[in-house]
Amino acid sequence: MQTLQTFETNMGKKLIVPAEIKICATCSYWDGERQVDSDLRVVVVDESCKGQCLVQSECRQAMTDEFAFYPDCLWEHLAPDEPTDDEKKI
Repeated sequence: MQTLQTFETNMGKKLIVPAEIKICATCSYWDGERQVDSDLRVVVVDESCKGQCLVQSECRQAMTDEFAFYPDCLWEHLAPDEPTDDEKKI
């Protein structure tokens, strides 16, 4: 994981996280502020960002490791599913 210092008004740090890491910021069910780069397969998020978990309807920190706290987490990868053979024919 990398950290970038930004020069915005809040001078917050941005975290660059591989999309495969199972934390709230990389889950498709988390609606906090983030930037997703599908080509590089990374998520950029402010280190103090919070967002709503759409599954559990609760506010979560971007860097929360759900599996450490909630074994019933439904983490889902941000990357789109590969098209099936039927979808490729359309």
